[in-house]
Amino acid sequence: MSRANTRRLRNRRHRGMRRVVAVVGRWLGLLLAWPIIRVLDLLGRWPGAMTRTMNRAMGRFGSYPPGEHDVLVCSYFKSGTNWTMHIALQIAYRGAASFEHIHDLVAWPELPSRWGSAIAVPVEDETPWRNSPTGLRVIKTHLRADQVPYNPAARYICVVRDPKDAFVSSYHFVRDSLLESLMCSKEKWLRTFLSPDAMSGPWAEHLNSWWTLRQRDNVLFLTYEQMKRDLPGTVRRIAALMGVPLSSEELAAVVRQTSFEHMRQIGDRFDLNHRVRPRQAGSSMIRRGETGTSRELLTPEEQVRIDAYCRAELARLGCDFDYGRAYAGPAAVSAAAPEARAATSPT
Repeated sequence: MSRANTRRLRNRRHRGMRRVVAVVGRWLGLLLAWPIIRVLDLLGRWPGAMTRTMNRAMGRFGSYPPGEHDVLVCSYFKSGTNWTMHIALQIAYRGAASFEHIHDLVAWPELPSRWGSAIAVPVEDETPWRNSPTGLRVIKTHLRADQVPYNPAARYICVVRDPKDAFVSSYHFVRDSLLESLMCSKEKWLRTFLSPDAMSGPWAEHLNSWWTLRQRDNVLFLTYEQMKRDLPGTVRRIAALMGVPLSSEELAAVVRQTSFEHMRQIGDRFDLNHRVRPRQAGSSMIRRGETGTSRELLTPEEQVRIDAYCRAELARLGCDFDYGRAYAGPAAVSAAAPEARAATSPT
């Protein structure tokens, strides 16, 4: 038996115990965390202290060198990550990928080692690409381009989303999946989002890092809004990047498997909570999947505040991504008018 198979069997054998430990540890952690969070809040350091700690813990890709078998989904936090890696995974398996949880097949290299083996298949495990009919596998990362090893033989898919929508999605996710009753106020989460301590780092820095690589043959830069407008076209573009020709039947299978409706039905297969709390009802990962709906949480003034900050940061970085056209023009209209849903694309 190969070393990778031995490792995988060992992980499965101990996963049940890890889940028990995780559940107990979660509740003890919440109990112990309350007074600490209260003190940090009084000092004005919450939730920034938490996001800084998480960013440090998950700020390294590791020593694995991506190669010809690898398709990396490099999206910002809460910007269509599960959707994009499911599209790439289904393309790699020609519309026939099957899994109990997507991280049984998709590696996540920046996970700290103490969490990694309980959540995702190790990036060094060759099983996913060896079992794939195309010889390809998918890797997930929220890191900037300068934090991810580059190899012309690998493929990189970067996805960005209107930061206003990403903010709203992140607030609901962190509240429902991580902090629950310990979640901070919307204003405090917004203050953190508009700072260097934003979860996964500042939105503008992530976008700029991948935007500068968009002309490379093995890099595909997409917006979430593009993907929402044209799923079949998105599948074709990603398949072309991956070098996988799909028959009409395979294309239809990938589109069907990766539709929002289907992914909502199997949402627990994407939910990280189900790795440690498999009996929890519902899913916090596949929530609404819409664009231009940040008004559900943000006031018009707060929307303008996010737009102004992100545009200023892109200007500071010298990035020529057309933010106004993408997210502060017609997209702002869609945020105010329920009948207008589509955001324009910068590419």
